[in-house]
Amino acid sequence: MDGTLVDTEPYWIETEYALAAEYGGTWSEAHAMNLVGSDLLESGRYIREHMPLPLEPEEIVERLLDGVVARVSDEVPWRPGARELLLTLGEAGVRCALVTMSYERFVAPILAQLPPETFRVIVTGDQVEFGKPHPEPYLTAAAALGVRPEDCVAIEDSNTGAKSAEAAGCTVLVVENHVPVLDGPRRVFRDSLVGLAAADLGRLRLP
Repeated sequence: MDGTLVDTEPYWIETEYALAAEYGGTWSEAHAMNLVGSDLLESGRYIREHMPLPLEPEEIVERLLDGVVARVSDEVPWRPGARELLLTLGEAGVRCALVTMSYERFVAPILAQLPPETFRVIVTGDQVEFGKPHPEPYLTAAAALGVRPEDCVAIEDSNTGAKSAEAAGCTVLVVENHVPVLDGPRRVFRDSLVGLAAADLGRLRLP
């Protein structure tokens, strides 16, 4: 979701800098980019060590969510073509899953901007034992949809997310955003989601 459907990475980064200012810590763009696509608890541990903060990782995650949820509630910054693609997939009867390392309370205000049942399955970071880049999130989503991961196309914008989907067996459509993504055996690259339709995604699937 973050960076792929909605461009919320700036919201996360603003909140990280605000935390650093509040506690007299230091932060940088490089540190922020290291967290793109990561499991939130792993991000909390990273921030605790590198900012550093006198908070437990779980507390850091909740503080991050407070800041980002407030921003998303004011405005959902859709990525070009993302909302249109979701609506097209819905009209074509394609079952979709949302696989995000964000928590449910952050996902809710974004889903409220979409028609009901846009996502038949929602897998969030607080529902899995192992977050991205582990394959568990995508394996969980495919199983809930009742399909093989090999028959799925995952859309990702980060190396962390692409590794997760690739390890699960999905074809990965990579649309880079804030960070460069390395090439990989199950990765297809595109500049944007603009103009994509259900048939285009079907043709991307790799054996």
